[in-house]
Amino acid sequence: MPPRLRLPTSNISQSLRRQRVYQHEILIPIRCASSATASAVTPAASVDQMTRSTNQIARYPASQPPSHRNPEYRRSQLLRQYTSLIRTSPLMVLFQHNNLQSVEWTAIRRELSTAMQKVDQEHAAQGRTLPPLAPHIKLQIIQTSIFEAAIRIVEYFKPNKQAADGSFTHDLSREAHDAVRHMKGKHELSTLLAGPLAVLSFPHVSPEHLKAALSILAPKATGFPAPSRKVNPGWHELTVQDGLQKLMLLAARVDGKVFDVDETKWVGTIEGGIDGLRAQLVYALQSMGAGITSALEGHGKSLYFTLESRRSQLEEEQKGGEGKSES
Repeated sequence: MPPRLRLPTSNISQSLRRQRVYQHEILIPIRCASSATASAVTPAASVDQMTRSTNQIARYPASQPPSHRNPEYRRSQLLRQYTSLIRTSPLMVLFQHNNLQSVEWTAIRRELSTAMQKVDQEHAAQGRTLPPLAPHIKLQIIQTSIFEAAIRIVEYFKPNKQAADGSFTHDLSREAHDAVRHMKGKHELSTLLAGPLAVLSFPHVSPEHLKAALSILAPKATGFPAPSRKVNPGWHELTVQDGLQKLMLLAARVDGKVFDVDETKWVGTIEGGIDGLRAQLVYALQSMGAGITSALEGHGKSLYFTLESRRSQLEEEQKGGEGKSES
């Protein structure tokens, strides 16, 4: 072992003592001067200021109101995301997926995006002024339990503003939680919100986009013709076909109403989209009005003819009675 070096402890202790004393002598005048300056500059508080009640400090920041669910948790963020998705998507289609791989999801989303872009191009070629919907149509996996809570909040909790008692009524508040807690499992979609699910959301109710999407995702269940290999060879790739076999169409939500598979297919068969549906409605109302008018006219004419025949019959009887009296 190397020899230990012995240092004189007396010299070290003396130097440390000198340094402490020196620092103490310097700090004392500085503190005294600062306190004197503060007392000279800052005036004493008046009696009114001392007795006046100070403003109450806000308990919560304006950007983060109190919440029943911690907003920092991922589940809370998903709940807010799902409530926003449900409110802004009047058309949603539910699919069940079974162990789809990431490459299969990527391939399916690619084909779906291509089909939606083709529909937008067709609308532009027809001269429609509708904005393109392809960038806003998304297929995403959801957490079923959180989505079920979100749809209950959207359906059964209708807040307008902060309550009069100072309570908050946002989606993560205790008021929202207490208002929909007793409705758990009572929504129409509650029986379907179990297991691995995916949601296809549309920002508008567009039958053309729905038909194109179902022809890509579920052509066998809906009966819509799938794209041919010549028109769309990418749809016939093995990765896409393997992924589509693991997808199953369950139902749809259209303007707050739950549609089964057949009703969802009917929405996709509306020709001309919403404009075509409005034209059909106007035609039905016009035909109904024409039918009612013709029916009323027919009844009026038949009544008129009946009365006229009866009047002529009475006149003939009256004339016959007068002839007999003269004779």
